[in-house]
Amino acid sequence: MAEATRLVILDRDGVINLDSDDYIRSLDEWIPYPTAIEAMARLSRAGWAVAIATNQSGIARGYYDEATLASMHTELERRVNEAGGAITHIAYCPHGPDEGCSCRKPLPGLLAEIRDVLRLPNLEGSWMVGDSLRDLQAGESMGCHTVLVRTGKGRRTETKGTGIGKALIFDDLAAFVDWLLNP
Repeated sequence: MAEATRLVILDRDGVINLDSDDYIRSLDEWIPYPTAIEAMARLSRAGWAVAIATNQSGIARGYYDEATLASMHTELERRVNEAGGAITHIAYCPHGPDEGCSCRKPLPGLLAEIRDVLRLPNLEGSWMVGDSLRDLQAGESMGCHTVLVRTGKGRRTETKGTGIGKALIFDDLAAFVDWLLNP
């Protein structure tokens, strides 16, 4: 992949699937938004690489393990593949908020991992789509265009208003993909 501008990085919980303040702890609790899977497949079919950058501190908190997370991601990939798309890479942070890692958003470690795995010089011109301020901050720190979706915690983030900066705001992932693919 030569062009960083053909990459969309998505947060997971609240963007692709329902979020929960009690964490998504099992495959049964992982429920994608009805239009998100098809939106991801549409991006992929249109030549965009689709990657995911997700904080998963539920692992550090002991709510679920990495095998459970892997089962959720396997199901996500299966559904996107079935819809005719592909996920290029899934980067996740298993650490808790006080562990001092460099990957937990808003820090840029997950996005740097995606950049490195895709062998990109930078992420300038790429898109970071999230439902929280930390997603936007991670994207901005790596030179991404930022998008706030109103799903998940997005409406709450929008209402607070501070820190959103130049982020574009859409009702959901499908609305952003419609805009991106049909300028």
